Amino acid sequence: MKKFLMTALLLVTMIFTGCGGGNDSAGNGKFSAMLNSNVISIDSAQCSDASSFELITDCIDGLMQLDSNGKPIPALAESVDVSEDGKTYTFHLRDAKWSNGDPVTANDFVFAWRRHCQKSGNYAYIMGDTVACVKNAEAVIKGGDPTTLGVTAKDEKTLVVELNAPVPFFLSLMVFPTFYPINEKFYNSLEEGSYGTSPETFLSNGAFVLTNYLPGAANIQLKKNDSYWNAANISLDGFQYQVVTSSDNALISFKNGTLNLVELGGNQVEHVKQDAELSKNLQTFGTGDLTYLSFNQDPKNHHAGALSNVNLRLAISNAVDRESLVNNFVMSGAKATYTAIPVDFAPNAEDGKFFSADQKRYSDVVSFDVAKAKKYLETAKTELGKDGFDLQLIYANDSGDTSVKVVQAIKSQIEANLPGVTINLQPMPKAEYLKDVTSNNYDLAVVDWVPDYDDPMTFFTLWTTAGCEIAEHWSNAEYDKIISDCTTGSLAADYSARWNALYDAEKILLDNAVISPLYTGSGAFLISPNVTGMEFHVAGVSRVFKNVKIK
Repeated sequence: MKKFLMTALLLVTMIFTGCGGGNDSAGNGKFSAMLNSNVISIDSAQCSDASSFELITDCIDGLMQLDSNGKPIPALAESVDVSEDGKTYTFHLRDAKWSNGDPVTANDFVFAWRRHCQKSGNYAYIMGDTVACVKNAEAVIKGGDPTTLGVTAKDEKTLVVELNAPVPFFLSLMVFPTFYPINEKFYNSLEEGSYGTSPETFLSNGAFVLTNYLPGAANIQLKKNDSYWNAANISLDGFQYQVVTSSDNALISFKNGTLNLVELGGNQVEHVKQDAELSKNLQTFGTGDLTYLSFNQDPKNHHAGALSNVNLRLAISNAVDRESLVNNFVMSGAKATYTAIPVDFAPNAEDGKFFSADQKRYSDVVSFDVAKAKKYLETAKTELGKDGFDLQLIYANDSGDTSVKVVQAIKSQIEANLPGVTINLQPMPKAEYLKDVTSNNYDLAVVDWVPDYDDPMTFFTLWTTAGCEIAEHWSNAEYDKIISDCTTGSLAADYSARWNALYDAEKILLDNAVISPLYTGSGAFLISPNVTGMEFHVAGVSRVFKNVKIK
């Protein structure tokens, strides 16, 4: 959800008359949804969090969209032709307009894609050879001529994309906001740096347009885009987001009709299950995100780089009781996870089995085994010549009560099971957390990563030497070669061989304890009984509101 870093930002509770889940809402077709994290940016070249991507998707269509089963289907691309070698895609655009009346053209995609590579933001890598393999993307990201990027406007309605290698999930990538268009003329009319900072500095071509928005705002309002190409099938007149990071306040907001859709966690889920009436409105969906401990291995980091020692990392990983975390603290249907890829994610196209169906595949290095953890710790003490370790664990303190309970539990477990290891919790606002986790300013971090597309590679590219924004400071030539072979190399076009090679990469990753997987996410939602058509997806943007209807 690189993949999205899913942390929440700001606890605000407000009551908006006529916009919630009560009778007024049913009468005017409006809808009100909880957002558990502030929107940081709606500039698709700059954002990297789930809330921001969701809002962009509300307002902008890309070439493709997901159907109710999570499969890519045409959006702005009315049709697409693929070359026999799988390296050239020709998209034929439908007649669509921006909210200012300008036609959506192929050049809007060319401009946006070039800009993303030039900006080299957190998600520029997704254009490159570890993911989309767009021709010359790597060179442009490094400062090369943007006009050499493999994306061309053959005419106003024909977009041609050239790849360095076939990418089996390429059409799924087109659903992701990084590949969305931007109106060049409109963008150039704005003051530098102002794009996407208000409704006036942002254009929609999608189902909704912004009517009230500021970066970091606790309330965001949208209305139906009457010029949307598929407006006839959009039922909502508009809807609003309200930032709520407390399960208690979320439940109150649902009960009093302020919100039609809220997400619960922790004890509130159990409370609702025991309420005969409320439980009728409870729905649980797998979110596909992986929550894990990130170990910063930079030897120049805090505390003399103790986490560069693999045995210390393995000790910590095997000292965490994942079943206890999901059963006693997350409590939303999340599943303890012992693999680098989340469970119930990325089905094999040949046999339908999920990539991580075997959760015991790496049990020799990823488990809850206190005796084993202590042995690893003793080895680490000997190798480092230390009797104890004082480590910092950073997290966003505005990420909701469940997240706070989880980090407190992790601290308690590690300190109880590993004598001599102290975990100092360092809370901080979301923006500061994101800055620290991408700039090497941490020892341990709890990361929640949402997949961009339904393939294991959406996670594996995180840990390549040239990977994206999270800085574990780990590099392994063998791992890099496997990922390269599976993207632009000899295995790219051989589905079975590629799939098996990814298990080899995962083994390297977990043998070295680059991360400690904790659990696969699941969302427990209360949805008003008069609401239908909500869509939840395990990859890309997890919530889609286009088909929502109010009875």
